[in-house]
Amino acid sequence: MNRSAFIMPVLLVAVVAVMSSVFIVDEREKALRLWFGEITQEIDEPGMYFKVPFAHEIVTYDKRILPLDTQALEVTPLDDRRLVVDAFARWRIADATTFRRAVRTGGVELGARRLEPILTAELRQVLGGVTSNTILSADRVNLMTQIRDGARLEAAALGVEIIDVRIKRADLPTQNLEATFGRMRAEREREAADEIARGNEAAQRVRAGADRTVVETVSEATKNAEIIRGEADAQRNAIFAEAFGRDPEFFAFYRSLSAYENSLKSGNSSMVMSPDSEFFEYLKSDNVK
Repeated sequence: MNRSAFIMPVLLVAVVAVMSSVFIVDEREKALRLWFGEITQEIDEPGMYFKVPFAHEIVTYDKRILPLDTQALEVTPLDDRRLVVDAFARWRIADATTFRRAVRTGGVELGARRLEPILTAELRQVLGGVTSNTILSADRVNLMTQIRDGARLEAAALGVEIIDVRIKRADLPTQNLEATFGRMRAEREREAADEIARGNEAAQRVRAGADRTVVETVSEATKNAEIIRGEADAQRNAIFAEAFGRDPEFFAFYRSLSAYENSLKSGNSSMVMSPDSEFFEYLKSDNVK
């Protein structure tokens, strides 16, 4: 009984000691083994490792690719056309020992904060050496490669490798947008006014041409009508002259009937004339044949 009471605590202490002496490194991590704060080993391979309890400290870091979003910053290209640039980077811890000495106990969060000024400075330097059109064109890929390579050299001092840098957006500052939009609106309004003026000018030419065509057509029709009317009158007069030459008496009688018809219509004005007038010659004559 006394022996069992003695063995159980010993076994418990032994299990605790063994568990305290073992640590596991995940495949997504890399670890540092510190002896009273001094780095003694960097572990990159996953597996089970041993340590001295209370003497060794194990520090682990994520060895996967990590994101870094920079704050939007304003850059001034060579053409003095200011742009607001928003970029992001992908990075990883390449040397855990160097990283630990650079950030101490700050970890990945402090490493990201130390890395952001490096990336921001490189953005200003590279983008400030080109025009805004280059930044907004397909050449931006080459610019991002330059930014990555430049930042990678400085980031190596932190034990960090920058995998990639990308520009998410490059826009005009807010205070410049309204002025730019105002210029665009004015330009479009000017173009619209020019188009309207050209359209009105073309419409005026079409209307003038149509009016000239109408006048010419009416004039030609009137001329033809007058010619036809004159030819008809000539033919009529020729017929009348021929009839008059054949039978003057009948021609005079026909002309008198036409005069009676036109003068004695209802609604005409009253006529006052002598009963002996020649106008009534055929109305009172009994000798007409």
